[in-house]
Amino acid sequence: MASLSLNKLPIGGKIAVGAVLCILLGVAYYVILHTELSARIDRAKFQTGELQAEVTRQKTAQASFLADRDELTMREQKQRELNKVLPADTEAAAFLSALQTVSNVSGIDLKAWQPLEEQPQTYYAKVPMRLEITGRYHQIAKFVFEVGKQDRIINIENLEIGEAKLEGADVVLKARCLATTFHLLQKKPAAPGQPAAPGGTK
Repeated sequence: MASLSLNKLPIGGKIAVGAVLCILLGVAYYVILHTELSARIDRAKFQTGELQAEVTRQKTAQASFLADRDELTMREQKQRELNKVLPADTEAAAFLSALQTVSNVSGIDLKAWQPLEEQPQTYYAKVPMRLEITGRYHQIAKFVFEVGKQDRIINIENLEIGEAKLEGADVVLKARCLATTFHLLQKKPAAPGQPAAPGGTK
């Protein structure tokens, strides 16, 4: 029926109908294609936004990681320096070795040493050692000075100088003193139901 109706149309009508059909097909194709392209563009924009947000999160996480790493490195360095000044253990051998090194530098003779009992305080313990040394006056003074320059805290107390003896052109003195260093007390684990103690020996 449609073909018979079209056959009855004049040529101008047939052209007009064909043009309308072409226009409708073109419009339909454009709408479908444009809709698909718009959807793809929207999806691409969304994915780009997600990727940019992820890149921003990764950069933020990387900056936080680098900052934490630098802070950890700095804290570890500070802890190493603190351990030199105030170690966690008594380290009696290292204490005596430091005194012997200083005595060699100062030129004195470390005649005798006697470790004494530790004296626990609240957060640290005193580690005393009685010394007997001989040397010229300026050597003894240098010994005390050099001890104060050590990384680890060492105090010289109760210095007693006497018994001068002439050796050639030099006057050699005998001195007795108390060299005291310190170490950090380790925290004791708290008993069930009790607060942790501020410090305690290992």
